[in-house]
Amino acid sequence: MRRYAIYAVPGVGENNAPAAQRLKAKVDTWYARDDMRGLTINARRYGFHATLAAPFHLAEGHTEAELLAAAAAFAAVRTPVVIPGPSPAAMGSFRALLPNGDQDGLNDLAASVVRHFDGFRAPLNEADVLRRRVPRLTPRQRELFDRWGYPYVFDEFHFHLTLTDSLPAKRTAEVDAALAQHFADVAGVNVPLTGITVSVEPQPGADFEILSVYSFAHQFALETA
Repeated sequence: MRRYAIYAVPGVGENNAPAAQRLKAKVDTWYARDDMRGLTINARRYGFHATLAAPFHLAEGHTEAELLAAAAAFAAVRTPVVIPGPSPAAMGSFRALLPNGDQDGLNDLAASVVRHFDGFRAPLNEADVLRRRVPRLTPRQRELFDRWGYPYVFDEFHFHLTLTDSLPAKRTAEVDAALAQHFADVAGVNVPLTGITVSVEPQPGADFEILSVYSFAHQFALETA
């Protein structure tokens, strides 16, 4: 059964400002590195992205066409936001590109996505529950999980563009040094985010694929320097 996700993916479709394209190109070459392939298996499967609405099965009575129409309607009333100065950093045992600066625009976008698409989300199945309801969730995260199907939304949301899987402690110094060098010429540069992406997992365990990209209709000049 297909799963869908709403992602932020700089550098695809019309979300192609030079800074976004440069960042995506850097991530693509990072994922392609032979010396890191064993540490980016899941990151590559999900693809370069920041999660706005976590993967979900379609609720009964809804179709893919309706989901895409809802994405188009959402984008039609949104304005671009900036990912401020994304740079490689630790996120627990993972590594990701994390923003540095005011994230109110990103947080508002993510919260709006969760609310807008919640009606398309089928109740979690047993496999989903086992995957997401980790023992270390806080009471607030459990509350969010039970209501929205994912614990890291709203006040628990942290925008990030995943670069690695969970790292073994013995390789963290090596990976951190490699990341700093690999992203040196793009780290800290503001990146415009001018649309959302609907991605799909065609079958369980398959790589996620970009299904469609929707540009925000209300465009305006963004400061990216």
